Amino acid sequence: MVRHGESPYTEGNERTRGLTPKGKVDIEKVTKILIGEGIDMIISSPYTRAILSVEGLAKLLNKEVQIFEDLRERHFAAELIENAELMSSIRESFNDPDYTLIGGESNAECQNRAIAILKPILNEHRGKKIAVGTHGLVMTLMMNHFDPAYGLDFLNQLTKPDIYKMQFEDLELKEVTRLWNDDLS
Repeated sequence: MVRHGESPYTEGNERTRGLTPKGKVDIEKVTKILIGEGIDMIISSPYTRAILSVEGLAKLLNKEVQIFEDLRERHFAAELIENAELMSSIRESFNDPDYTLIGGESNAECQNRAIAILKPILNEHRGKKIAVGTHGLVMTLMMNHFDPAYGLDFLNQLTKPDIYKMQFEDLELKEVTRLWNDDLS
């Protein structure tokens, strides 16, 4: 799981936001970390910042980034909401997975759509290494599906970017290792 690099917040531009200069530098580090992992397949959310976060790796490995619409970040509300309301909504969503703001998506809905993509990929590519360009909340929800210990506290400690290696046996999560190190140069 590769959480995207730092991205500039642009109102109304959720799908097409790119990376900040720092985000671009950090993603070069992500590529250096993952180049030796033996990645067989690269998939991503359709959001630009997620694609950009795995694109360098894909080019070096001569692989195509496969885009899956249902790996997109959770949709919070029909209307623009303030950061305080967003944070409150996220906290409430971990207390009640079906909680949502008007016109938004619940954690349960987001998790179900992302897992509906991830599980078949894991089954079809058993024994292969897959890099997933993703976002903090949807990544946490995918990991939470396999281990409930990945919740709000985990989400709150994530960095941009971040990398978590998940090892499965069949569809059972056996081990999770954080590969990202903020001190890498």
